[in-house]
Amino acid sequence: PLLTSLPVSVCCCLFILFLFLSELTGFIATEIVNELYVDDPDKDSGGKIEVNLNISLPNLHCELVGLDIQDEMGRHEVGHIDNSMKIPLNNGDGCRFEGHFSINKVPGNFHVSTHSATAQPQNPDMTHVIHKLSFGDKLQVHNVHGAFNALEGADKLSSNPLASHDYILKIVPTVYEDMSGKQRYSYQYTVANKEYVAYSHTGRIIPAIWFRYDLSPITVKYTERRQPLYRFITSICAIIGGTFTVAGILDSCIFTASEAWKKIQLGKMQ
Repeated sequence: PLLTSLPVSVCCCLFILFLFLSELTGFIATEIVNELYVDDPDKDSGGKIEVNLNISLPNLHCELVGLDIQDEMGRHEVGHIDNSMKIPLNNGDGCRFEGHFSINKVPGNFHVSTHSATAQPQNPDMTHVIHKLSFGDKLQVHNVHGAFNALEGADKLSSNPLASHDYILKIVPTVYEDMSGKQRYSYQYTVANKEYVAYSHTGRIIPAIWFRYDLSPITVKYTERRQPLYRFITSICAIIGGTFTVAGILDSCIFTASEAWKKIQLGKMQ
């Protein structure tokens, strides 16, 4: 029995070690569980959403570039300048606009245009590249892949210079809760876009880059969890008990087969 039980015992121990390490890795690692519900998760925000916008207009002077904000609560702000910065590009022929501002949690729009300029240009060129458009807290978690900056890299440099651009956004509130119970509030969004040259009875309308948004009533929540200790202990006990049971059956079969073979060989010799 020793000759048969030794290799079985070694294999049994190696198998237990392998399964133990696999379970330990799963216990140490965290998992992300997501759920959907209808609610406004960030009730302490005062009904506001923080917005980060970074866009380059390589063929429009900085003194012409402005940000306007409108919504269904009656807000109508032309030439928003708080927490914004304009960086000249292409020897002053272009402009990079970076802005940090807040919007109300109601349908509305914000748009980059020349509406706030003291003198309107004859043919403003609204070709652009969007580097960043995000809402709420910055959320970079390894296991969470979402559309938090869906317009990153949007390139409209080859479009009609006189065209307006409409980006229609559907904003989805997103909550991330870590192991300590701390919550971070961000927003994902889907986007559809179109470009067009608009006219009225007075002639061509001055083009702009519009971001029209609406909020989804559905909130996405990501919760970081770890396997409970009792489940880990139960799994380890099951691994050890199950492995030794199977190993005992296997060892018994090998021993029985060995004894039977010895009897057959003994019978032949006699």
